[in-house]
Amino acid sequence: MATETDHLERCIELAAEAVAAGDEPFGSVLVGGDGQALAEDRNRVVTRADPTAHPELALARWAAIHLSPAERAAATVYTSGEHCPMCSAAHGLVGLGPIVYIHSSAQLVEWRRAFDLPQPRVNPLPIQEVAPGVPVEGPMAGLDDRMHLLHAKYLRALLDEA
Repeated sequence: MATETDHLERCIELAAEAVAAGDEPFGSVLVGGDGQALAEDRNRVVTRADPTAHPELALARWAAIHLSPAERAAATVYTSGEHCPMCSAAHGLVGLGPIVYIHSSAQLVEWRRAFDLPQPRVNPLPIQEVAPGVPVEGPMAGLDDRMHLLHAKYLRALLDEA
């Protein structure tokens, strides 16, 4: 049976796949109440030219179609980065259970600031300000350092293209 660490490691792998494809480093895994991975996705914002192509939103949509309300409430979303407000809202509206994330939105803002990039177009609110009552765990010390490296790799490539 996969552990929480296994699911978070898979999120990092998916984030690395996203970077390799030219997308931002985000990856997420939806895990059922029995601990089995049900669905996964990675960021596809650039490759689909769709600013809503976040993995967390894709998993919320998948859960809404494939899981009962009870199954959704028992499911956990493991994700490389804290949900943005759009994904937090989808998570809450669909009625998914806990979120476990590796790095926070506040960390991402600081990492982007180090590259002199503008602030995001949407205010990076904490998950619980958008979806109160959703249990949240994160950031994950040690794993967040690995995500920092992936974001730095992506941002360097982005700046090199400019």
